[in-house]
Amino acid sequence: MNPPPVITDPLVLFMPSGKRGRFPKGTPVLDAARQLGVYVESVCGGRATCGRCQVVVQEGNFAKHKIVSSNDHLSPKGPKEERYERVRGLPDGRRLSCSSTIEGDLVIDVPQDTVINAQVVRKAALDRVIERNPAVQLCYVEVDEPDMHKPLGDLDRLKVMLEKDWGWQDLLVSQHLLSDVQAILRKGEWGVTAAIHRDLDSSRPTIIALWPGLHNEAYGIACDIGSTTIAMHLVSLLSGRIVASSGASNPQIRFGEDLMSRVSYVMMNPDGREAMTSAVRSAVNELIEKVCAEGGVSTEDILDAVFVGNPIMHHLFLGIDPTELGQAPFALAVSGAVHTWGSELGLKINHGSRVYVLPCIAGHVGADAAAATLCEGPYRQDRMMLLVDVGTNAEIVLGNRQRVVAASSPTGPAFEGAEISSGQRAAPGAIERVRIDPATLEPKFRIIGSEKWSDEEGFADDAERLGITGICGSAIIEVVAEMYLSGIISEDGVVDGAMSAVSPRILQNGRTWSYLLHDGQPRITITQNDVRAIQLAKSALYAGIKLLMEKQGVDHVDTIRFAGAFGSFIDPKYAMVLGLIPDCDLAEVKAVGNAAGQGALMALLNRGHRREIEETVRRIEKIETALEPNFQQLFVNAMALPNKVDPFPKLAEQVKLPPRKLPAPDDGTPGDNAPRRRSREERAARRDRG
Repeated sequence: MNPPPVITDPLVLFMPSGKRGRFPKGTPVLDAARQLGVYVESVCGGRATCGRCQVVVQEGNFAKHKIVSSNDHLSPKGPKEERYERVRGLPDGRRLSCSSTIEGDLVIDVPQDTVINAQVVRKAALDRVIERNPAVQLCYVEVDEPDMHKPLGDLDRLKVMLEKDWGWQDLLVSQHLLSDVQAILRKGEWGVTAAIHRDLDSSRPTIIALWPGLHNEAYGIACDIGSTTIAMHLVSLLSGRIVASSGASNPQIRFGEDLMSRVSYVMMNPDGREAMTSAVRSAVNELIEKVCAEGGVSTEDILDAVFVGNPIMHHLFLGIDPTELGQAPFALAVSGAVHTWGSELGLKINHGSRVYVLPCIAGHVGADAAAATLCEGPYRQDRMMLLVDVGTNAEIVLGNRQRVVAASSPTGPAFEGAEISSGQRAAPGAIERVRIDPATLEPKFRIIGSEKWSDEEGFADDAERLGITGICGSAIIEVVAEMYLSGIISEDGVVDGAMSAVSPRILQNGRTWSYLLHDGQPRITITQNDVRAIQLAKSALYAGIKLLMEKQGVDHVDTIRFAGAFGSFIDPKYAMVLGLIPDCDLAEVKAVGNAAGQGALMALLNRGHRREIEETVRRIEKIETALEPNFQQLFVNAMALPNKVDPFPKLAEQVKLPPRKLPAPDDGTPGDNAPRRRSREERAARRDRG
């Protein structure tokens, strides 16, 4: 007698996540998705009224999985789905997963469009996919009306229905809602939408907002508070769509250009901390109003917010005195993730909104570096990745899935134009790109606001309109590197006075020499002091990187990522010629823009990313450069261009590096590597730099 055939439940695959499982016939597609952890939005609780749970069946023979997927393997449309299609419209091929059941093997696609059901947000720069699992969920319920024979309060009956329809147990309720619950229930004729917040799985879920009837809007903000600029995204928590993005200058600049000057202001002024906290929160509120206006969104619909920033910005935004960060041992008041309420921070959003602040890595490696690490994920790969945010205080992360180390390095403000004779912040009219002809030493350059080089037709008109105002950070790196490549400066950064015989642009400046970049108003020169300021800044950064490489036991890195606004404009080739970063295949050196802001966006849209970075930060090893005995020697070696001891073979494959200009022997006899004896002026310049 033959055994009865084995009947297996249908296999269901969800794309693009690839998650799969077997489910009995008759199982709603939405239930299958939830059991597998596939995020499919639903607000109405399976009533087929919100339309958020749309899916598409991929038809065909999927040999890899040994199944045939067909629309016939879904139940026919029922009255609820037909009504939604008639009233609201349903695109061809779309089904409501709450109203369709599994009747056979299926490959289900969760649509990626940006209006309804978008599962992802794509980063324009990196094409990164962010799977949604936000901390806030909207739940529509219909509550039983009051009954004299069942004296259960209105709020308690609401909780009963949220448990019955959505499975929420042991719910907390935001205090501000208690006085409004009865009015909202009656206005909605006992049908209401509750916003439930639950971040940690171990925490009790909380009703943070309540609306009469079906409410289909929930938004969040992801914000990077930088010392110079504040950047913000307004995002739909239901679709993942970035509704609006904007930025503004950090008004704290009026208290000090750099971070340490702001700490000093707090130390010297009794109300300094309060003044800076108020300033940054006001700027954040103005940005919230701006992005909401651009996106046509009510601020009352913002239910969740994620913030990142360097340690001092982090502390000041939270209202914490940053004084301890201004002196060793640079102690953070709080290093772990912060969970709080928008109302506690004075944010003009829904009163019940929650706020999440990413953890800091160390005293001068903040939540912004943690967010950039989450975004780029060195800990998720085998290759050795260097992630660096170039700024007044550079933040450096180096590692792979085996080990990650981090440090900060005090580069100073030179890369931002400070301490440079003609330096300025990036603004229209600032020189941003520079090239120098190695034969004639004649320069050409571009200014912000014009696509033309200075030797092209039409540039004069643009310059007349915009002005030529100074030189910004990206051009400072390029002009010093170009001066080295063209022989104007030696490997140790000395402007070669003998080159004045080649070009009148080499100008004597007391006991040193300068290079004339622009002979106009204003007159822009690159002085010996400018070169020295860049050398000091780049040496501090490179020494910090090299120290981390030594800690990792590696002599090279596989890939380099520049984070931050400034990093977006650095040309990798010139950064390497300068010796700002170690030798690496130039194809593997990329700018990733505001990676901190993107990391904040990831944490906003998926609470799993919050747990991921919290665990990662606990494992990152923090290196304090000031305590490392080898740091000073690494710094001295890094003063040379590109470096005194480290080779740059990959760079040399693509860029012709000049022969080293070494000083002549003391007896005046030319050495093998010294084509001529140095002039009196050059020796004086050497004495001048110490």
